[in-house]
Amino acid sequence: MPTVDELRDSIREAVGRHARVESTAFTKEMLAALCGALNADIDTSPTPPKGAMRAAVLRAIDAPGADADDAGDGPFRKAELVAIADAVGVDES
Repeated sequence: MPTVDELRDSIREAVGRHARVESTAFTKEMLAALCGALNADIDTSPTPPKGAMRAAVLRAIDAPGADADDAGDGPFRKAELVAIADAVGVDES
């Protein structure tokens, strides 16, 4: 099972972004690219707040609790990253 950092980098590469050397959460630009790749229900121009984009990604992958008021608050959990990776076609092996 890949680590959270490995999942993030695989997702970054799947949507045309570069892997990062250091461990870091997704940037606004990365979240906007991810929203586009998933056809999420959010306008990314101008770039909306990170929480709004995270919530849109969760809705796009039909994550449990995606419609809750606090959806998108904080970074993605590992299970959410696994679902996102699957949705963008990342091979997790």
